[in-house]
Amino acid sequence: MNSILTLRGRRFEHRSRPSGARILRLPSGVPANLDHLEKLHKSLLRVKEFWEGKDLINGVLASVYYRRIVSKSNRISGYLAGEGNPSDTVVGARFTRDRTKHIITHFISREILDRTIETSGQVIKLFASSFVAGILSECEFADRRIMDLLPYSDFGLSKSVFRQYLRDSCLVESFGVEMDATKVNGDTVVTFYDVDLDAIGILSRLNIRVPVVKMIGRNSVLLEEKDVAVVLREVPYLVSMAAEDFAALSPEGFSTPESFACGLIPAPSHEPVIGVIDTLFDTRVYFSEWVEYHDMISGNISRSPEDYCHGTGVTSLIVDAPRINPRLDDGCGRFRVRHFGVALQKGFSSFSIIKEIRDIVSRNLDIKVWNLSLGSKDEISDNSISVEGAVLDELQYEYDVIFVVAGTNGTMKGQKRIRIGSPADSINSLVVNSVDFNGNPTSYDRRGEVLSFFIKPDIAYYGGDQNGYIHVCEPLGLQCVTGTSFAAPFVTRKMAYLIHVMGLNRQEAKALLIDSAVSWNREPSYERSVLVGRGVVPVKIRDILTTGDDEIKFIVSDTAEKYDTYNYHFPVPLVDGLYPYVARATMCYFPRCSRCQGVDYTNTELQISLGRLSGARGGIVPVSGDSRHFDDAPAFLSEESARNEFRKWDNVKCVIETFTGRKKAKPVLNQSNPMWGMSIKAVQRLGKMDEHGLRFAAVVTLKEIKGINRIEDFINQANLKGWIVSRLEVKNQIEVYNMLNQEITLE
Repeated sequence: MNSILTLRGRRFEHRSRPSGARILRLPSGVPANLDHLEKLHKSLLRVKEFWEGKDLINGVLASVYYRRIVSKSNRISGYLAGEGNPSDTVVGARFTRDRTKHIITHFISREILDRTIETSGQVIKLFASSFVAGILSECEFADRRIMDLLPYSDFGLSKSVFRQYLRDSCLVESFGVEMDATKVNGDTVVTFYDVDLDAIGILSRLNIRVPVVKMIGRNSVLLEEKDVAVVLREVPYLVSMAAEDFAALSPEGFSTPESFACGLIPAPSHEPVIGVIDTLFDTRVYFSEWVEYHDMISGNISRSPEDYCHGTGVTSLIVDAPRINPRLDDGCGRFRVRHFGVALQKGFSSFSIIKEIRDIVSRNLDIKVWNLSLGSKDEISDNSISVEGAVLDELQYEYDVIFVVAGTNGTMKGQKRIRIGSPADSINSLVVNSVDFNGNPTSYDRRGEVLSFFIKPDIAYYGGDQNGYIHVCEPLGLQCVTGTSFAAPFVTRKMAYLIHVMGLNRQEAKALLIDSAVSWNREPSYERSVLVGRGVVPVKIRDILTTGDDEIKFIVSDTAEKYDTYNYHFPVPLVDGLYPYVARATMCYFPRCSRCQGVDYTNTELQISLGRLSGARGGIVPVSGDSRHFDDAPAFLSEESARNEFRKWDNVKCVIETFTGRKKAKPVLNQSNPMWGMSIKAVQRLGKMDEHGLRFAAVVTLKEIKGINRIEDFINQANLKGWIVSRLEVKNQIEVYNMLNQEITLE
């Protein structure tokens, strides 16, 4: 087996996006139409009529109903435009019920709405007088001999504004006002659109008084049922989303107890510490010396014996999994645990959990890896991330931490699996579902995706079923259990080992774990991927840290500083002037996310391109065949296809060149520089570079098509090109870890 390599020392280079005027075209096959222009104008008038007499906020909310899922470049640029870009006024995005169209909500001034209506009327007049047939084709729109001669000044218009309105009209079905129709019972976390008033300001004008401690950020607040009713009756148009506060835990499967001789366990030393946020922990168990326990539940709340079972069982796996589950001995040893009991078995308050998690993580920044096996029995929303998931994403963006989250359990509804529950919709977290010991999805697995697009779960691991249980230690002894709650801790152990013992950063560790589950064959079917993500992680840590003799696997990481972050110095060994390899790359990053943006949740897109350097035009010929322009999809590639086929906006990218026996070696395309390259292109959804210096990591695998080991050639050539190449050797890294954790007594 070959060791995995890390390539350091040779930094990626950065360049800004090429400047140049954007060419405005009509969408292919969609002409500008007078009847539709008039329809849009009438819908704008209805929006204005709706807001007449409503002065609670200083402005209006107007929703744009698009004809399809649109890229950033295909959003409106004429209608609703003020002094800046209309994208700057976006406060929410969702999909239609059939998930085929965008609904994007803008917060604008009344003056902008009036100006849009006035301009729309003039556009209609100019169009009607200039195009008697009432239709303008794509070719006519692009013909300067036609468009340059129109009498724009007679209608108080410029050529650019007229063209922008016509193009917008081909993309938009109508304008309107979204009304929240959420049906909730009990206390509810209500999120208002990001307008000129925060949640407290809106509520005070409705004579609803809430303390500041019930706020989550600027726009979300915990309300009692009677106050929710007032909000949904009086201002449903200001509500972006609402979710009931109390969440019952997703069910776990249990069988009868088994006998287990505890014996002796060594005292903890300098083993890595993993954070666990769960139900309560029983300090009487045999491994309690390995656990630092913090009970976060108020002493005034009564406890039952059941409240200690789940949390104690989860922590037992992190501390001592190989001993109580010999068939799943991962070779990672034991871990210390800092356990925070935040929930009872009967369920939890989302609001309270959010407050607790924020406080716990911020006060324990020495912990890099957190296990969260709590999950709601309720399904996630189609159009928004849960409050719990959003908080996890925020913490992982803000701090150098990673959460490993259980994919939640459920039962079938008829013949259909229910969707995962919060917080398994956290995009930055590593979400784990279960498989049985044959590698098949279990009966209790719930299905992704998240926001109709993001791949969740990320991976799967063994969580047990009736043909083979997972053993955990609970207050009354050994129990046989099943559930994603008990699959996640095994992955948490591996994550902690990669970060603390092997010295990888969290981006590298996450990419390596996901890559270890990826197959060279075609990606799993849709039905399998929504249950197991990219695949099943190997049991042994050595199988994650090594690769086949016919493979070269290396890890690179850097930060995306500008539009294009690139490195053209990967010396893939040549054989008789050809590259006899297929290639794969897995990239991970932790972007800032905006829950208020709805389905357009991640702020930054990093797109990876890996392949041979091209000759005539420069750049890279990607192994994935993805030749699209990375900023926004071209005319021949819809936004929906870009998302589904190339994972646009996803923060995990897997670029796979399928391996078959018919694969042939690739020729050199750039004789003067016969290297391979990697390019990471960054796009900001909200038009501002708030992700300056966003760190990414990529795991690249080269598979020799004839099965020959060429790793030494690669190492030698990489050293000559200025790379610092290191082998990820477990024995060496353990020695380094032990040396770094020695206690030195100064006399």
